[in-house]
Amino acid sequence: MKLKTLLLSACSALMFAGLASAETLTIATVNNGDMVRMQKLTDDFKAKNPGIDLQWVTLEENVLRQKVTTDIATKAGQYDVLTIGTYEVPIWSKLGWLASLDKLSADKDYDVNDLLPAIRSGLTTDGKLYAAPFYGESSMVMYRKDLFDKAGLKMPDAPTWDFVADAARKITDKDHEVYGICLRGKAGWGENMAFLTAMSNSFGARWFDEKWKAQFDQPEWKATLDFYVKLMKDAGPPGASSNGFNENLALFQSGKCGMWIDATVAASFVSDPKESKVADKVGFALAPDKGLGKRGNWLWAWNLAIPASSKKAEIAEKFISWATSKEYTSLVAQKEGWLNAPPGTRTSLYANADYQKAASFAKMTLDSINSADPTHPTVKPVPYVGVQFVAIPEFQGIGTAVGQQFSAALAGQISVDQALKAAQQLTEREMKKAGYPK
Repeated sequence: MKLKTLLLSACSALMFAGLASAETLTIATVNNGDMVRMQKLTDDFKAKNPGIDLQWVTLEENVLRQKVTTDIATKAGQYDVLTIGTYEVPIWSKLGWLASLDKLSADKDYDVNDLLPAIRSGLTTDGKLYAAPFYGESSMVMYRKDLFDKAGLKMPDAPTWDFVADAARKITDKDHEVYGICLRGKAGWGENMAFLTAMSNSFGARWFDEKWKAQFDQPEWKATLDFYVKLMKDAGPPGASSNGFNENLALFQSGKCGMWIDATVAASFVSDPKESKVADKVGFALAPDKGLGKRGNWLWAWNLAIPASSKKAEIAEKFISWATSKEYTSLVAQKEGWLNAPPGTRTSLYANADYQKAASFAKMTLDSINSADPTHPTVKPVPYVGVQFVAIPEFQGIGTAVGQQFSAALAGQISVDQALKAAQQLTEREMKKAGYPK
């Protein structure tokens, strides 16, 4: 009897020890469709890793940025896995805030070499990967093939800005509320300045020279903003200075835009007959250029990363490996269909015949992503990393302030010259205050 009691006590002790050893990962993530889908599929991860529990903190994008930035900057340690953008990775890795994903990089099954070079480059500092991409995008031209046919025009796969502007004016029919082109005008570093910074790269402009001197007083920025404002006045919708991604998406889906240059992720939205009146009429092309060697497309990814202060880095890396692996892509395809596979991160997805069949825009998306280089984003040399942003902490504030000036110019409240002068002054002031050059 004593032996039986001892055995039961031993078994109970082992059971409680097993429960005590189970670890919980707290994951901060954004409330977009792909991330919500991932949460629904985590039973697969739990089955493969029975000793790991997951706790989700799902937040709206702006709230996520604020909470995650505060947490990592103060080393509060509230989160074990962070969802961060391409903007944060190079800044935070250089500040020593992120753990490098060395085990992931060395794992042959994970196959880090399968990551798209342009995306991987933006997440790499000093040769080390500091975040793994869950979802990636560039930008491209989406256009109405029926309107082009009616005007006797043919969209090249790689158009110039001059062609796009000419076509936009020819297909505009304001009497029937059809506008030749829709472009972001709403102020914000991630709204109009994402588009305009990418556009300016193709015009030969840059935010700063090699000595961190602001460049809005240079002719390349003048050419960019003049072109944009005039084009939108001639062929854009009314109230364009208030339009961001969502507003332009609604205009295009309702048949009011002949062309739209924006995120490649929008391709599935404008091609879905359940959401788009023009789904069967949409074509795709690369973002335009000016013949200077750079196209006006950006580069972005939502990524999973580990705070350097984390005490659960090993199991956090296991989760990140699962969520950003080729196997996860196959899991989504099996459960949700190939069209819903997380786009823009892996070469193998774009070599998959089933995905190509489901997504007619796959090749153009891949070409757009591959043509963006965050380490060499401009025609002239620059001291920063980033295509549609400058990867320094001060950029969020400066970028939004400049965006307000450019939005005012689009609305006709100030001239292009006044907007550029104000942009130059405020950027110089803030950069001096921040101690640049460093």
